[in-house]
Amino acid sequence: MTQWYVKELSKLTAISVQTLHHYDRIGLLEPSVRLANGYRLYSEKDLLKLQQIIALKFFGFELSRIKVLLGTEIDMIDHFSVQSQFLEEKARSLFEASQTLKNIVKNCSSGKSISWETIMQLIEVYRMTQQLEKTWAGKIFTAEELKVYANFLQEVNSKYTESERNSITQEWKDIVSKVNANLNKNPGSDFGMAMGKRLLEWVNTFYGKQYVKLRNVIWEQGLKKGKIDHEDALSPESFAWLDQAMEAYVGLQTHKILSQVATHPTIAIKQWEEWLIDLFGEEQSLKHEYIKDILKDEKINPATKNWLKQSSGL
Repeated sequence: MTQWYVKELSKLTAISVQTLHHYDRIGLLEPSVRLANGYRLYSEKDLLKLQQIIALKFFGFELSRIKVLLGTEIDMIDHFSVQSQFLEEKARSLFEASQTLKNIVKNCSSGKSISWETIMQLIEVYRMTQQLEKTWAGKIFTAEELKVYANFLQEVNSKYTESERNSITQEWKDIVSKVNANLNKNPGSDFGMAMGKRLLEWVNTFYGKQYVKLRNVIWEQGLKKGKIDHEDALSPESFAWLDQAMEAYVGLQTHKILSQVATHPTIAIKQWEEWLIDLFGEEQSLKHEYIKDILKDEKINPATKNWLKQSSGL
């Protein structure tokens, strides 16, 4: 049976002598024979075990875990499956960290300096994105949208005081409470219109014009499909009611503004531009889609429709 001294085994396997000594000290790979003079002799069985250690290290297992795996009779396939998932998550994390570093370098590439505070903010966005993936947000946002949402949440924390954040949260809770208490009322009633107006004012305060696309995803993909499961979310029934109330309010305001085009064009143009910003911020694609829907409305006269086409470039 072939045996190797530690230097010979090191040369054969490309594992350093220091590493082999370390494996011996921690009880991971002890030589089968230890001579009276202290020299170590490794057997073919030891070589096989070392090859297993090398393979498991390649797959990302820590030495303490390898020691347990090789010391018991267990099904390695199950452990390989778990480790494979772990490595995929680690690879994704490393890629995200790499992208964060690229953003930092990009900000500095034109001679600009970047503060450690900014670096920590970028890292916090990255960490927050990882956490959000495990919540309802991970169910409705794309990977890129999730980063935007994490950035938005960080801005909220820095933009508003704790008192202001509590006030915004309480306003949402009050809207939900009032909707739940009045589901028997017609969403197109004066009360429904008032709630629609109140909701639009709230989303514009909370999300602002910059995050219109984000709030639309939350509304359409999250609330409408019942994928938002935190305690302050609307029930499907309450959402349907509020969605109709908002639609009724938006329709009323749209018709009110467009009815002035023929008689008070200057006022109508100003109000229309402000109204579109309230609804869609700077998202031109959303504005165009909305205008296309209005052009199908039989209640809008042809002259106003022509004005809409010209002013929007459709």
